[in-house]
Amino acid sequence: MTVLDDKPWFPPPEFANEDGLLAIGGDLTIERLLLAYRSGIFPWYNDAVPLWWHPNPRFVLYPQELKISKSMKQVLKKEEFVFTNNAAFEQVIANCQKIFRKEQDGSWINKDVIKSYTTLHILGFAHSAEAWYNNELVGGLYGIKMGNIFFGESMFSHKSNASKFAFIKYVQMLIEEGVELIDCQIYTEHLESLGARMIDRNLFMQILKANI
Repeated sequence: MTVLDDKPWFPPPEFANEDGLLAIGGDLTIERLLLAYRSGIFPWYNDAVPLWWHPNPRFVLYPQELKISKSMKQVLKKEEFVFTNNAAFEQVIANCQKIFRKEQDGSWINKDVIKSYTTLHILGFAHSAEAWYNNELVGGLYGIKMGNIFFGESMFSHKSNASKFAFIKYVQMLIEEGVELIDCQIYTEHLESLGARMIDRNLFMQILKANI
């Protein structure tokens, strides 16, 4: 296991173990985070220690393969929610931190994560998508956009279908912007139902290098 120091560097992706864990330690400086995403690496905390991941295979969504179920088409048609982009980044990441997830014991989004990703938002790298109901924020997601790649980080929902609505509307927007791939990082049934699938790490890296 590679232990990182205070210099912004990472070992080669093939050094990751079977679970995709590549390195441990280091920090969340802007320089290190941008290097990580350019290299197909993403952070995930374990208590107070950053863990750096590069799984194989990789769970992704090709935007053109987005699946919209009949029920979601009805939700979109009814215009129950209002969609916005980058209108409430800090609220979105705060809600992602607080949301209960059955598969997780607590949240990996700590104060260091919030501080660094808010800075990335100010710099134009981190973006949010929001779903509003009666002027109240009820769902959303955030992630990193570099070149024609979007790296999804987390999403939340306080009302049925709100996060799906925000995701679908945002993917449609990303298609218009020419985004070639959405990195979903780790498998979830929720995203699989929307069209995400596994691809080989080597293919993922080829797409990454061609689009960042």
